[in-house]
Amino acid sequence: MNFLGKAFDELSENETFGQSLTITDAHISQACGMFGDFNPLHSDAEFCAKSRFGQRILHGPMTGAFMSASIGMYFYGTAVAYLEHNCQFLSPVFAGDTLTVNWTVTELLAKPKINGGIAVLAGECYNQRSEQVATATGKIMLTNRT
Repeated sequence: MNFLGKAFDELSENETFGQSLTITDAHISQACGMFGDFNPLHSDAEFCAKSRFGQRILHGPMTGAFMSASIGMYFYGTAVAYLEHNCQFLSPVFAGDTLTVNWTVTELLAKPKINGGIAVLAGECYNQRSEQVATATGKIMLTNRT
């Protein structure tokens, strides 16, 4: 990539950012292999057809990973460490769903010893039907631009 993301000294509280992604069957299948979780709710279409969901569902941690990906891109090149991620899963995510995550900077904690600080974040994730599928909080340590 040929750009730098936001630095700590360029942020303001209540600043927002995010992204969207359409989930495919491949995302669900690849998550089974990545996580080693082949629970039939993720891997067996026949089983799922008889379940309360009616079809395969995305692993919750994959939704959390999608949510955190926008943090990695927004702070591309300025992140020192992603310190904390806490996610609550509210609704199932299916292949064909388009997820949109929106993050808000809720607090900025200056850390002069590292020439930067910690951004405290709150995120919400919705599908294309405006149903909230997850919420999350996170903390990321960032450098200053100057």
